[in-house]
Amino acid sequence: MTIYLSATLRQLVSQRASGACEYCRIHQTFSIFSHEIDHVIAIKHGGESTDDNLVLACLPCNRHKGSDLTSIDPLTGAITPLFNPRTQIWAEHFQLEGGSIVGITATGRTTIFLLQMNETSRLQLRQALAVQGLYPDLPLNI
Repeated sequence: MTIYLSATLRQLVSQRASGACEYCRIHQTFSIFSHEIDHVIAIKHGGESTDDNLVLACLPCNRHKGSDLTSIDPLTGAITPLFNPRTQIWAEHFQLEGGSIVGITATGRTTIFLLQMNETSRLQLRQALAVQGLYPDLPLNI
């Protein structure tokens, strides 16, 4: 199913995120593929194409997330909701150690696990950018 989003809505989502993936915080400038608009709650789960349900996501994060709302916390094995950039604060669920993203809550750990945020090539890119002072390019309290 193709979802139509107006240019205005796409621009709002991208500008609100300052061009960075709202999950892994990689900026569009450093991504091989264009960032995409992601429905936090997928249409098939009743989500709507409104600004409060849309986020900017890099291709790897968006592909790994798909329409999932939850996954398994790798520490406890419990089914846990994924991070929602529209209703939660990034820094309350994640912290950076070099270029590595560490989950400090069950939601953070689960999101990192499902979105494979610390997969080798993604981690190496963030580490290289961090050394140069280019990652993250935004405050983490959003």
